[in-house]
Amino acid sequence: MKSLVTVFSAAAVTLASASFAFSARTDLVIGVVLEPPHLDPTASAAGAIDEILYANVFEGLTRIGPNGEVLPGLAESWEVTEDGKVYTFKLRQGVKYHDGSDFDAEDVKFSLDRARAADSVNAQKALFAAIDTVEAVDPQTVKVTLKQPQGSFLYNMGWGDAVIVAPESAEGNKEKPIGTGPFRFERWAKGASVTLAKNPDYWGDAVALDKAEFRFIPDAAAALPAILSGDVQAFPSFPAGDALAPIKADPRFSVVIGATEGETILAMNNAKAPFDNIKVRQAISHALDREEIILGATDGLGVPIGSHFSPANEAYEDLTGTYPHDVDKAKALLAEAGFADGFSATIKLPPPPYARISGEIITSQLAEIGIKLEIVPMEWAQWLEQVFTNKDFDLTIIAHTEPNDIDIYGREGYYFGYNNPEFKAVMAELDQSSDPAVRNELYRKAQRIIADDAVNGFLFQLPKIGVWDAKLTGLWENSPLQANDLTKVRWTD
Repeated sequence: MKSLVTVFSAAAVTLASASFAFSARTDLVIGVVLEPPHLDPTASAAGAIDEILYANVFEGLTRIGPNGEVLPGLAESWEVTEDGKVYTFKLRQGVKYHDGSDFDAEDVKFSLDRARAADSVNAQKALFAAIDTVEAVDPQTVKVTLKQPQGSFLYNMGWGDAVIVAPESAEGNKEKPIGTGPFRFERWAKGASVTLAKNPDYWGDAVALDKAEFRFIPDAAAALPAILSGDVQAFPSFPAGDALAPIKADPRFSVVIGATEGETILAMNNAKAPFDNIKVRQAISHALDREEIILGATDGLGVPIGSHFSPANEAYEDLTGTYPHDVDKAKALLAEAGFADGFSATIKLPPPPYARISGEIITSQLAEIGIKLEIVPMEWAQWLEQVFTNKDFDLTIIAHTEPNDIDIYGREGYYFGYNNPEFKAVMAELDQSSDPAVRNELYRKAQRIIADDAVNGFLFQLPKIGVWDAKLTGLWENSPLQANDLTKVRWTD
């Protein structure tokens, strides 16, 4: 009897060990749609970079949390003068970069000065325009003086474009990113994946994952078998809403529908004929049937928008009725603009399924009013070069996933070529106010201006369709910015 008890006890220990080994899994494969053009978030507009590196490899003075809140980052605290112009940041001690070098105030000064320099290649250089001077007071203290108060300054410092880098390694970050985060870069198998590994010397709480592989799966049809087979355990932004039924029916998975900051637009080249004619843009806006586009591109999960602003923001104003779907009105406006017989143009589409599917639907809708579109599919790097950088396009479709980014409509030389002094004046006033009520009213005014001007075709707010193994916790439900923050992700029993 005693020997049988011993055998059963040993078996129980073996089972317990096996159970513990399973529950203690520390690897994760994450599916993402786009491969980044490089790995430096301070040198490109590609959100695919932040999706992999934000909060994982790179950190800023502040960071944006899962609910859009501003949290301490490399700065553990800060003080602001009464006039709102001087920010004194107290930096964390004992922070090291992944190459073993020390982080200090000089790195902050270098990063902020580099981002706002005349020759800066930072895609969000406007975030730093309010900065007058940056002073390294001592190794753990930085003083930033603004030209005028800026209510969004701490939020801006939490963007991926504002992460802190070291002067010694900054130039190499495109291929071998070196940050201060809880994960370090391990390898980039181009065309396939980027792998991160746990940083054993991280200054903060240790992460539960030892390794995370971000696998590129641009084909929506490949996403479903990848998740069902277990080859990929998480798809934070699942690209195929119409394929959710078998996943929802499978208890192995969690399906979480959240919100993003992704205003999805039919971008028009306002600096190029005939799109420089407001009546042409108004005609296109009237020709768009948002309901049909949302149903086809997001399986009905997208939220319609009438301006460039998230419906989740308290300053949101519903302007979807500004240009209701009206084919006859669209044809009349085209005729008034001198295009009674329509015209031909191209629509350049980046890889995400929402863009490709929306493009096909919109091509059909615009054909009803005589606008004949040639669809030009593009890879992500092509789109960034031709459309975003060189402004060589007629129409395109893209989701702008940067947080609270209506200010792009006031930027000089921005890719869709809009220029309205009234809008710029509103943005300037907004920058100088920290009163929430005043700022919200200015945001609403800005929304109305660009809606009335029909700058772009405002389509829908991109939904965040999260699909992952039901044993995973810590992934974000919403996307207040383009990120897959893995700091709280872990496997459970």
